[in-house]
Amino acid sequence: MPTEQDEAKQRVRQRVWGALDAASAAYDDTTHGRIPNFKGADQAAERLAALPAWQAATTVKAVPDKAQLSVRARALAEGKTVYMAVPKLATPRPFYLLDPAALTVPPAEAASSRIAASVAPTVDVDGLRPIQVVVLGSVAVNRDGIRIGKGAGYSDLEFALLTEAGLISPETLVVTTVHALQVVDGPIPATEHDVSVDLIITPDEVITCPTPHRPSGILWDRLTPEKIAAIPALQRRQARR
Repeated sequence: MPTEQDEAKQRVRQRVWGALDAASAAYDDTTHGRIPNFKGADQAAERLAALPAWQAATTVKAVPDKAQLSVRARALAEGKTVYMAVPKLATPRPFYLLDPAALTVPPAEAASSRIAASVAPTVDVDGLRPIQVVVLGSVAVNRDGIRIGKGAGYSDLEFALLTEAGLISPETLVVTTVHALQVVDGPIPATEHDVSVDLIITPDEVITCPTPHRPSGILWDRLTPEKIAAIPALQRRQARR
């Protein structure tokens, strides 16, 4: 049963999807139901790549969405290791390891989620190195850094899992790349498990968010037994508690 917060978030999504469609601001026939593959994503990736924190990073955790393809490709081309989640974290080793030194295809191809699934090995959480930059996809984000995705919650769950494993620290930079129309004025509902961002990167600007929120780890009381049973990494983490 959707909560009032769920319904409020969905209203924000619908408003942003509608604005993007009306402006033909994405490559999709419609952005509804998706992380928008926005026009200008290459320029946003360039703007992100100009940041000192990005240039110093050696490991990047990135979402597999098309909008962040340029970010993943640039990271690999620059020699950074990229981790990308297996869909729904559903396998015993729930992250693809894209090691630029071991790629058998060019970075721009390896960065595609479809090709990564066929060329990249998968690793367990214990096989990851500490992460310097986390790149999230968003449907909408406000200038306080509160973001919403499609609503499945996997980005937040991945973040919590990696935080609890000690792979994400307060020094890890958390960013999202979006179209300017995805940056909304006013509040977005947020819960304790929602991850907000340090920086919003659009094709035209870098927005610094004042007080981003990060969960300290997995909020077990918010997870259903069915969700835990569907994700082997959660089962193993729970068994260690």
